[in-house]
Amino acid sequence: MDRYYMKLAIRRGEKSRGKCSPNPFVGAVIVSNGKIIAEGNTQAYGGDHAEIVALKAAGEASRGATLYVSLEPCCHYGKTPPCTDAIINAGIKRVVAGILDPNPLVAGKGIAALRAAGIEADYGFFEDEIKRQLEYYLCFMNNKRPFVIWKMALSLDGKYAASDGSSRWITNPASRRQVHRLRAEVEVVLAGIRSVSKDDAMLNVRGLRNVKQPLRVILDPLLEIDPACALVRSAKEYPAMIMYHSADRDKIQSLEALGMKLKQVSGKRDELDLAEVMQTLWDMKLYSVLLETGNRLSEAFWKAKLVDKCVIFYGNQILGGDKSALKAYDRKNIDRALQLSGITVRKLQDNAMIMGYPIW
Repeated sequence: MDRYYMKLAIRRGEKSRGKCSPNPFVGAVIVSNGKIIAEGNTQAYGGDHAEIVALKAAGEASRGATLYVSLEPCCHYGKTPPCTDAIINAGIKRVVAGILDPNPLVAGKGIAALRAAGIEADYGFFEDEIKRQLEYYLCFMNNKRPFVIWKMALSLDGKYAASDGSSRWITNPASRRQVHRLRAEVEVVLAGIRSVSKDDAMLNVRGLRNVKQPLRVILDPLLEIDPACALVRSAKEYPAMIMYHSADRDKIQSLEALGMKLKQVSGKRDELDLAEVMQTLWDMKLYSVLLETGNRLSEAFWKAKLVDKCVIFYGNQILGGDKSALKAYDRKNIDRALQLSGITVRKLQDNAMIMGYPIW
């Protein structure tokens, strides 16, 4: 039955997707005498972890019970006390964890603390599934940078726009709703100044309830953004930040007065150092980024090998012309084509969404 209860814990964790960063979204289930007596999932940052939610719901019934949790319980003080202490004090007899937590403050120490207290503690259940579920958090911990999703909307023949540059709408409303769901689950929506200026883009989440708005990050090397654009006008309502390398002090101050955050990073001419951009976001404890970029910035991320996942929406159209995605990211020969793993395909009415992971 261990696998069955762990599956429930994984499913419970999904309730916190996009709502508890920088903590990972985790699920927990407490079982006593073959019956589920409590469940829990990670609360908003600073709130209870999944184990604590479940333990509070179970109360005294947790004594002698088994706790199933998708990620190893923490054993250090952060915004909240260690979960291992609460598990020990609650009288839990056995703990089953899905995977170990790569956080250096935990990394097996949670399991060790439970065992030292006389609790039977196991781990290693549905590891592949949980690693996929927590891919943002694991990349943040293991690679010391945010997980990057490259999103693109294309015609069936791979064009991002018509020859005259028009692109609304390549995809249908169902695809666009899915984009907003993606925005709702990441910490950062990132775009270049050209895309923002061309579309007067807002880049916030719309049409969904009870979601955490992402930080909208604009890469604007020379700080060319128009203070009258929709993104700046909405900065006091939806968080937004511009990264730049050179700018006039007066414009910096005027944008800050409108509610924009600004961060200077290294760069030259009309480019920024993407490694420093990623480091800045990592330092801010932001572990997932959705690229809402035009071709040039997309190509820069691909060339820097900073793409972890692709989400491509195909509209039901043939456009022809020369507006091909990643035109300058030329692999030259079919033998050098970049392959994707873990491909999934989802139909969105007459559109299709394809997801996969670049094999670097």
